[in-house]
Amino acid sequence: MVAFSISRMEQLELFFGILVIYLLAVLGNLIIIFLVCLVPKLHSPMYFFLCNLAIVDVASTSTNIPKLLAITLTQDHKISFSCCLTQMFFFILFANGEICLLTSMAYDRYVAICKPLLYYTIMRKNIYIVMAAAVWMVSVLNSLSHTLLTAMLQFCNSHDINNFFCDLNSVIVLSSSDITSRKILMICEVIMITFAQFLLIIVSYIFIFSAILKIRSSAGRMKAFSSCTSHLITVILLYGPIIFLYMKPESEDSEDQDMLLSMLYLVVVPMLNPLVYSLRNKEVWGAIVTLIK
Repeated sequence: MVAFSISRMEQLELFFGILVIYLLAVLGNLIIIFLVCLVPKLHSPMYFFLCNLAIVDVASTSTNIPKLLAITLTQDHKISFSCCLTQMFFFILFANGEICLLTSMAYDRYVAICKPLLYYTIMRKNIYIVMAAAVWMVSVLNSLSHTLLTAMLQFCNSHDINNFFCDLNSVIVLSSSDITSRKILMICEVIMITFAQFLLIIVSYIFIFSAILKIRSSAGRMKAFSSCTSHLITVILLYGPIIFLYMKPESEDSEDQDMLLSMLYLVVVPMLNPLVYSLRNKEVWGAIVTLIK
């Protein structure tokens, strides 16, 4: 795997910077998980999905970042094919999981704001547990299919992966097999999974904002809007780098830019998510106070 083309001193600075962000991401998301599990006040659909999102963030960063830290510190860029496939499997699994969870959370906010009287009827415990189970099942099956299809490709010699982790696209382009069908499959998947779910989130928020605007009191509008602000920020943080990564024009510095953007949504976004859901959330702070007491 190819890391960033920087000097030794810059590599050490990058190592410690990534390490601090990684530890903050893991710590912040573990706190969210423990709070949701231990405080009964947070046993609601919104926080159930948030707990799942925190699990995904911890797992996704732990799948890729330790290897990047090892590369940065030791300059050993080698990775076996089996380890690469394993890393790819978990990366796709958690990436799909995060996208599907954000869509589920958007539906939860839609029901809470647009159909408040029916909220606990629609979002019953068995319903949101089935929704989360479906997210994990779809993510596992999709990830497994991509990994098995990649394992069946021919790779004649060792290669340099132009990324700091085993990204699906970076790996299959190194194959000596015909990957045309794989490219078509990836495009279809981006349309059906990433774009379609992003569209569902947008549609959900169109209905949400429409419902908020119909609330007569300004205090009521602010309360309704604040209940979905954290989720909206998380959606922007995740989809922003992804959209820019795939929509930006190619250039000479494209590979370094791609790695920086990948770093953004693999390391920085998981660190920011707990902050987004805690800084302006009185229920989370109340849960922290409850545990401390």
